[in-house]
Amino acid sequence: MSKPIEIRNPRTGKYDYVIIPPPPKLLIQQCNRLRRAQQSWLRLGLEGRIEALQQWKQAIISGRDKLTEALVADTGRLSISVMEIDSFLSSIDRWCKLAPKLLEETEKETAVPFIKLEQTAVPYPLVGVISPWNFPLLLSTIDTIPALLAGCAVIVKPSEITPRFMAPLLATINAIPQLRDILSFVEGGGETGAAIVQNVDLVCFTGSVATGRKVGEAAAKRFIPAFLELGGKDPAIVLASADLELATSAILWGSVVNTGQSCLAIERIYVANFIFEQFVERLVAKAERLQLAYPTVESGEIGPIIAERQAAIISDHLLDALEKGAVVHCGGKVEDSGGGWWCRPTVLTQVNHEMKVMTEETFGPIMPVMPFSTPEEAINLANDTIYGLSAAVFAQDETKALAVAQRIDAGAISINDAALTALIHEGEKNSFKFSGLGGSRMGPAAITRFMRKKAFLIKTKSIADPWWFNTQ
Repeated sequence: MSKPIEIRNPRTGKYDYVIIPPPPKLLIQQCNRLRRAQQSWLRLGLEGRIEALQQWKQAIISGRDKLTEALVADTGRLSISVMEIDSFLSSIDRWCKLAPKLLEETEKETAVPFIKLEQTAVPYPLVGVISPWNFPLLLSTIDTIPALLAGCAVIVKPSEITPRFMAPLLATINAIPQLRDILSFVEGGGETGAAIVQNVDLVCFTGSVATGRKVGEAAAKRFIPAFLELGGKDPAIVLASADLELATSAILWGSVVNTGQSCLAIERIYVANFIFEQFVERLVAKAERLQLAYPTVESGEIGPIIAERQAAIISDHLLDALEKGAVVHCGGKVEDSGGGWWCRPTVLTQVNHEMKVMTEETFGPIMPVMPFSTPEEAINLANDTIYGLSAAVFAQDETKALAVAQRIDAGAISINDAALTALIHEGEKNSFKFSGLGGSRMGPAAITRFMRKKAFLIKTKSIADPWWFNTQ
C-alpha cells in the first residue's frame, strides 16, 4: 500500500486533503491498459477524436462549478482559476480546428521523376504528462489535448501540491466512453512521476530545472523523447523612448499575475537611466493599488503563495537582496495571514547581479529594477542568466525594439507588452539554455511532435534493376 500524502490548503495552512499514490504494480498495469486501448482511439480517426473532445468540453461546461471550486481550494485564488477553465475550453476548440490541416497526409514529388513520396505519421502510443502546481488544470492539459488529437493515449500526473481538481475532472472524462480508456489522471508525488517516465513512450514535463534534468536523463536512458518546459528568469528591457504608462502597466501585470507564480513572469527589469526614476515612481504607485485576496478570494487581486516551500524561497531572495543593499519601495516581505503565506507586490531598486533576486527564479510578485546606460548594456544584463524562456522589450520605435529583442537569448519575446506567449499560441518557440528542451508546445509542432514521421518511397516506372545500378 502506497503511503498517503497530506495536502496543504494555501489559504489556511491546514492539511485538509489526502491523496494515495497508486502502488507501482497498479501503475504499470494502468499504463499497459492505456497503451492497449490506444489502438481503438487511433482507429476512431481524427473526426472521431474531435467529436470525443467536443463531448468532453460539454461535460466540463456542465461540471464547471465543481471544477472551479476544486481549483480555488487548490490555489487559493478565484479569477485565475476561472481563466484556467476558460483557456482550457478554448484550447479544445482551437486544436480541434487546427488538427485536420496539421495532420493531413501528403504526397510529394522527389528529385527522381519516377520515385513518388507519400508522407504519413504514427502517434506515440502512450504519452506521460507531469505537470506543476502553479496552473494545475491548464498545465496538465496544455500537452494532453494535442497529444490526444494526434492519436496518443495519455497519462497525467499533476503536482501533489494541487491535486483536488482531479476528482471533478475525472468525472467529466469518465462521462465520455471514448476517452475514459485512453486518458487517465493519477495522484502521487515524485516517485509516481519517476515511475511514469519508466512506463510511457514519450514524456512531457513542466517544472523546475533540477527535476527536469532528472526526467530528461531518465528518458534518455530509455531512448524516449522528453519535452521539458522548465524555469525562467524573464527580463524586461525598457528603452528611453518607451511609453511609461504602457510599460509600467504591462510589466506590473507580467510580474504579479498569479502572484508571480509563473515561469513566464517578468522577474528582472532593466530601465534606461534617462527614465529610471519616472518608471520606478509610476510602477510603485500602481503596485500599491493592488490588494491581497484576503480575507476572501474576492478581496483583492493578489492570491496566496500556493506552495509553502516557495514562500521560503521568496523570503530568502528578499533577505539576501536587503542584506546586499537593495532598497524596498513597496511590499518587501512574506506575510502570514489566516495560516496562509502572502506577498504584496514588491518593487526593489539598488539591485545587482550579485543578488539571488536577479539571478535565481523567485516565482513571486517581486520586481527588481536596475538602470542601464546603453542598449548594449541592457542586452548583456538580460543575457547574463542560465535561463532563456521569454522576455519583453519596450520602445516607441518597433524596429529598435525588435533589434534589441533579436539579440536576447530567449524563446518568446513580447514587444511593448509582457508574457504574450501565455495568450498567443500560434507562434512556435523553443526554450534557450536551461529553460527547456524539445519541440515547441505552441504552433503546429504542438501536435506534430507527438508523431513519428514515415516516408513511403514508391517507384512508378518499371525498371528491372535499381536505376542507379547499370548491369549492362
